[in-house]
Amino acid sequence: MNLLLKGVTIADPNSSFNHKTCDVRVAEGKITAIGDALKTIPNEEVIEGKGAFLSPGFFDLNCSIGDPGFETKEDIQTATATAQAGGFTGLAVLPHTKPVVHSKAEVQYIINKAKNNLVDVHPIGAISHDLEGKEMAEMFDMQQAGAVAFSDGTRPVTDDGFMSRALQYAKGINALLIVYPENKSIAGKSQINESKTSVLLGMKGIPALAEEMHISRDIFLATYLDAPVHVSNISTAGSVALIKKAKKDGVKITCDVAAHHLVFTEELLNDFDSNYKIKPPLRSKADNKALITGLKDGTIDAVASQHRPHEPEFKSVEFEIAAYGIIALQTVLPLLVKAGFDAAQIAEKLAVNPRKLLNLPVPVIAEGEPANFTLFNLTEKWLYDAKSNQSKSRNTPLLNQTLTGKVQLVYNNNQFQEYGQ
Repeated sequence: MNLLLKGVTIADPNSSFNHKTCDVRVAEGKITAIGDALKTIPNEEVIEGKGAFLSPGFFDLNCSIGDPGFETKEDIQTATATAQAGGFTGLAVLPHTKPVVHSKAEVQYIINKAKNNLVDVHPIGAISHDLEGKEMAEMFDMQQAGAVAFSDGTRPVTDDGFMSRALQYAKGINALLIVYPENKSIAGKSQINESKTSVLLGMKGIPALAEEMHISRDIFLATYLDAPVHVSNISTAGSVALIKKAKKDGVKITCDVAAHHLVFTEELLNDFDSNYKIKPPLRSKADNKALITGLKDGTIDAVASQHRPHEPEFKSVEFEIAAYGIIALQTVLPLLVKAGFDAAQIAEKLAVNPRKLLNLPVPVIAEGEPANFTLFNLTEKWLYDAKSNQSKSRNTPLLNQTLTGKVQLVYNNNQFQEYGQ
């Protein structure tokens, strides 16, 4: 798989060629030359990259697939096809499958099924057996089998004592817990953000307090135990403020945000479109602004897709009974462009930092390094429709829209996929 990328601009903070426009040659899975006006050699494909940026391959911290057990939503093959179309060369997949990924057998199943793929698939093991928050799962065995972190997925760990014990155990094996922030007793069965919008729509609202109380608890536990914790999918200005202060105080806390929480707001729910029904719920414009600021000042470490595929019968129903979630792997880049992020910020938050959080090797655009990169254009437009959608599912409000920000090519594991005009 030999390539010559012509006239690309490097977006990689760890590369000596960062911000430079140059040619990049790839041969047999490695970057063999970077320079100006490289001459073509036999048996290599030339890719014109004028106006495009080359970054390390994107990596997603928060992806749901249905395999094993819910393959009608998404299987590993369609998940990786969707991921690479969105620029991702690595995925960390959540454990809420059937069976739950709570032992080494499920970890090994995912790793073996995803072998020899362009996209690296890394299982996240469950914190608790069957995600019930009662009995600790076999974290050490799963870690030895290849689990990169531990999470109860979309279920918050509600028992304070259990969370304390899980943090202590994870610290002992140098593992990271990824937690979903929601105080269930405060949130109840509400489905949208508590605000004027929820009052106008006549629906019970989830207050920002439910998220922020849960984060406060985890900050206290992480401080007391001197243990790391990662909060996934924060959505409120208050959460940003809490984590910013905690980091300043030396607490070992990190966090990420879903790309759609940077752009979508609760006003989009006025038509009761269930494609906008997600958890955490869509918040206000002020929350969007705080999240964007938090990303830019380093409070928020990474951007995640929060990819949640569902069959039509779970979304094409009344809002109140519809499932939560959006398919999102292919639309992260356009949403980051819409939110005003440049190529350097995208590379940091979508490629470099996610791997750092999981202690995975970070690809570098440098001669002699393995080729693991994404070529993308911030101004190119493309139609996201049934033909370009690679997912088994269609639960997204962005379908049949023209989006700005296009992935042109991904390369990893001596394989590449180009996406045409």
